[in-house]
Amino acid sequence: MRISGAISAVLVSTACSVAAFAPSSTFVSSGSSATIGHDLARGSRSVSSSELNMGIKSTVLQTVSKAGANPATAAVAATAALAVVGVKGILDKPSRTYEEGSVAREYDAWTQDGILEYYWGEHIHLGYYTKEEMEAGYKKKNFIEAKFDFVDEMMKLGGIEASVDSNAKVLDVGCGVGGTSRYLAKRLGKGASVTGITLSPNQVKRATELAVEQSVPNAKFTVMNALDMEFQDNTFDIVWACESGEHMPDKEAYINEMMRVLKPGGKFVMATWCQRDDRKVPFSKKDNRDLRFLYEEWTHPYFISIEKYAEIIGATGVMNPVTTADWVVETIASWRHSVWVGVYDPRGFIFKPTKYLKCVRDAYCLERMHRAFDRGLMQYGMFAATKKKSE
Repeated sequence: MRISGAISAVLVSTACSVAAFAPSSTFVSSGSSATIGHDLARGSRSVSSSELNMGIKSTVLQTVSKAGANPATAAVAATAALAVVGVKGILDKPSRTYEEGSVAREYDAWTQDGILEYYWGEHIHLGYYTKEEMEAGYKKKNFIEAKFDFVDEMMKLGGIEASVDSNAKVLDVGCGVGGTSRYLAKRLGKGASVTGITLSPNQVKRATELAVEQSVPNAKFTVMNALDMEFQDNTFDIVWACESGEHMPDKEAYINEMMRVLKPGGKFVMATWCQRDDRKVPFSKKDNRDLRFLYEEWTHPYFISIEKYAEIIGATGVMNPVTTADWVVETIASWRHSVWVGVYDPRGFIFKPTKYLKCVRDAYCLERMHRAFDRGLMQYGMFAATKKKSE
């Protein structure tokens, strides 16, 4: 009992020292390692991994000694503590930097291994949680149901309803495995048609399979670049984009293309992760470091602010005033909820040992995302507007 208690104390101490699940440039401890922390905090010199490990080892030995453990326990605890630091060092190095073809490649892989669909269902986007649901405890809500609720709320924001859009031609930009496309096709009725586009051939294949299984003939899917769409001008009554802007290397082209294919009088609604506007308060070094991780771990070229997106939409000259909102409060529970569903039900990944590291990396990034949204570095941008009618 004493051994396990001592090791637990050491791991907690080490985790706090290296700021587990958050990037850190400082390590501050008592005794001989205090100088290391001071130098790092001041940025007066670089500290090698061996020096950092020595500092951690010193902290471990002091903590174990205070806990009254024997030398053998100290050795075990020190090894465990260094392992925590080593793993964090690996996880803090992004593994999926954006490059030509990376978005299609990663979504092909996510679709093929089936883990994302197992936990997130057909909707590869965040869920929606009411104030009452958050107060009751977000884990009491069905994680998949939260995503359907999000689509319902996004429809309300965009003024989309079956009574007026039953014959609409809808474009879903960045459709994933087609969950939202099929849901919209069902909600709007058989007179409506929904076209989903994505860069991932595997997603198109899976989306089409599910449309057949669910008997949704009015939802079709195709591989297409959202920055250079093959559709004619003024083709769609509704353009829908949910969490696809994050992966776009040219935000202006992304917006311009969607506005181009939208009919005059048509409805546009978009949800996308945004970073805060840094024009008044510049990003700190920590902000930039955190953003870089979030860009490069899930193959994002960069994010922009809600304000910048609104400016781009306005600059097209073809849209009526855009309504914007930040739904961070309504969606933030999704990040940790998605981790908990994996903890409660490991069947989605437990029999796929070659995917263990990827799952750990994704869980780590989910927590980093939660913290970035929670402290205001990131925002959940919502946008709705209609296209001006022809003169």
